[in-house]
Amino acid sequence: AWELGPAPTQTDRRITNIVTRYLRTEHLSKHPLDDEMSERALKLFLKQLDPQKSYFLKSDVDDIMQHRGEIDDRLKEQGDVSLAYKIFNIFLKRVDERMVVIDQLIAKDQDFSVDEEFVVDPDKIDHPKTQAEADQRWARRIKYDFLVLQRDKVDDAEARKRLTNRYHGFAKRMHQLDGDELLELFLTAVTSGFDPHTSYMSRRNYENFLIQMRLELDGIGAALSLIDGYTVVSKIIPGGPADKDGRLKAEDRIIAVGQGPTGDMVDVVDMKLNDVADMIRGKAGSIVRLTFLNKATNETKSIELTRARIELKDSEAQGAIFEQGNKADGSPLKVGVIDLPSFYMDMQGARENKKSFKSSTSDVRRILDDFKAKGVDTVVLDLRHNG
Repeated sequence: AWELGPAPTQTDRRITNIVTRYLRTEHLSKHPLDDEMSERALKLFLKQLDPQKSYFLKSDVDDIMQHRGEIDDRLKEQGDVSLAYKIFNIFLKRVDERMVVIDQLIAKDQDFSVDEEFVVDPDKIDHPKTQAEADQRWARRIKYDFLVLQRDKVDDAEARKRLTNRYHGFAKRMHQLDGDELLELFLTAVTSGFDPHTSYMSRRNYENFLIQMRLELDGIGAALSLIDGYTVVSKIIPGGPADKDGRLKAEDRIIAVGQGPTGDMVDVVDMKLNDVADMIRGKAGSIVRLTFLNKATNETKSIELTRARIELKDSEAQGAIFEQGNKADGSPLKVGVIDLPSFYMDMQGARENKKSFKSSTSDVRRILDDFKAKGVDTVVLDLRHNG
């Protein structure tokens, strides 16, 4: 059954008023928040929700775009973001309708002898005009999905399982989207209308951003991912509590989390990854308890870990020196390689004028000084892994 998504709150209005004020007074472009920006925001918001034009019907989009000139007035007058919620609820309804058709298409046998075409570039198509056209487009999309899996030597039963998990997982994530996440999507659509590098971060994503900039966090030292509803350990960070304990391994599935030595264990299967991560993180020195399925034995195990400050060393600048050939005088040519997988800076430390706050600038300077002291002749800056 279709359930409504989140509803706007007073906090949404307060945040929206602040963001709107900054856009109008501080943005470099000095472009007014007007009807032009309203239309841009609405189109970007629709694209964020339905980038492949797979769920909304053309009639939905036409009805929504009748409000193209309202967003600026709604935002400026009262921080009103109710339109975003109304659009999102239409989207949830279409997702649930599509899931019925998707399940039928995945279950049926595919006829690959038919000469058909599936357009993968959404810029070359419009939203489907009718349910029948949407059904036909989905039939070709699912057939295309099967072909891609066949190319990868995936058998039919496994392909059906993967596609079912893929599309049901998407529908589940959409229904789990909370008000903070929806507000972030909508306000980022508004800010991106001014330029693609201006965005709004929710509290949670801002905290994650600070972690990436500081390259440190308080937790257990385990990178997590979401697979088929399970929170799966993708990597154990060297030197962290999980690594020192030794029982939690990569590919283990976390199924419950408890706070402190006696807190209730909370089932986290099918919970959003961000929510699970928030439960596992915590102040250094505090205790968290985990119940997990061991990948090797499929046994259920429980552990108690004391959280600690984790340094994300893999994202730091690293330097290495190689000897490659000879110079004219016969001595080896020394090549210094700096691997810089991310740009980072402890902004709080910088604001507090700490002498040794962490930053990619200071780390690269330290590596270059070391290269100079060791007589390096030439330097390669490796940015291959730096998004």
